[in-house]
Amino acid sequence: MTTALLARAAELDARDPLRACRALFVGSDDPAVIAYLDGNSLGRPLRASAERIGSFVTDAWGGRLIRGWDEQWFDLPITIGDMLADTVLGAAPGQATIGDSTTVLLYKLARGAIALRPGRTEIVVDRDNFPTDRYILESIAQDHDLTLRWIESDPRGGVGVEELSAVVSERTALVVLGHVAYRSGYLLDAAGAARVTHDAGALLLLDLCHSVGSVPLELDSWAVDLAVGCTYKYLNGGPGSPAFAYVRAEHQDRFRQPVWGWMGREQPFEMAQGYRPAQGIRQMISGTPPILGMLAIQDTLALIGRVGMAAVRAKSIALTEYSLDLVRELLAPLGAEIGSPQDPARRGGHVIIDHPRFAEITGKLWSRGVIPDFRPPRGLRIGLSPLSTSFGEVAAGILAIRDELIA
Repeated sequence: MTTALLARAAELDARDPLRACRALFVGSDDPAVIAYLDGNSLGRPLRASAERIGSFVTDAWGGRLIRGWDEQWFDLPITIGDMLADTVLGAAPGQATIGDSTTVLLYKLARGAIALRPGRTEIVVDRDNFPTDRYILESIAQDHDLTLRWIESDPRGGVGVEELSAVVSERTALVVLGHVAYRSGYLLDAAGAARVTHDAGALLLLDLCHSVGSVPLELDSWAVDLAVGCTYKYLNGGPGSPAFAYVRAEHQDRFRQPVWGWMGREQPFEMAQGYRPAQGIRQMISGTPPILGMLAIQDTLALIGRVGMAAVRAKSIALTEYSLDLVRELLAPLGAEIGSPQDPARRGGHVIIDHPRFAEITGKLWSRGVIPDFRPPRGLRIGLSPLSTSFGEVAAGILAIRDELIA
């Protein structure tokens, strides 16, 4: 059986239109890592990024020194934001910027959103949203005497349009949802969620952390109001690389984020008394942008721009379908259960499987070079980054999980 499975994986890899992309990543030929199945938590670095960062240290930082701010760095968050918008967000220029962490940008966006809906008293969020999102909203609700209206969604699925319709009302100021659920991988109907939210007169804020770079996005045509996402997963920006924020153009004249800093002020180098927000998306910037941290993002965006998001999504679906086929064949007879939507149209770029022994065997898998992600109470999350993950890795990883379960 093992020989046949690996032969099938080799056949799929040979037919993969994106197979050449794998060699572009650092560590893809590391024999100590048999299967990296956590690309949705931290993506591999591109070799081009290693070169870019090295030359930046010696040439731009070491050679141009402070002159770099006038020559490029001051505008880099907006420049890369526009590149991000065009390549993976489905958005026109002038609506996205890079900087801060997901947590900080989520706070800025949520606070700015509720100020756009004065007199409304509720924020809608689901119980299975990522912890940071829930905690930030709990903090805002407490500080501003607002009520959190919780959606009790299926942990093996996500929030449907019908469930959202049942909780939004004339009291709703803001709806905050993950586009791809961090645990189950459920893919939200974003256009439907925006329609329901707007029918109630509220604003929609999407968390794109588990979808950007894996699932095609059309923020402008979906009529999403605000969005936030990280860059260290499918965009391969590196540990702690800065997040991005999207503010729909029609809101920017009235939108005000709450963390006022000098880099988001009109004419910041005037060092003038009193804060006046910059025009457009630049007002989302507060302090000095993390220039070094945003370098690697450009290389992944350039690669996605060459191959196209349609090809990335097709590979993502093929990888998750193949992994679930193996789970059904090899792991379900051992008591494993699929905790993700089985319809690929309702699933993002990762799947989760549940078994009572997964907490116990995760460390053993890591020690043998198979690296998935454990999610309590008993879930093993298989994150499949389309540009860097091979079908052979998936097969080797699932076979290793099987071996540990029967050991």
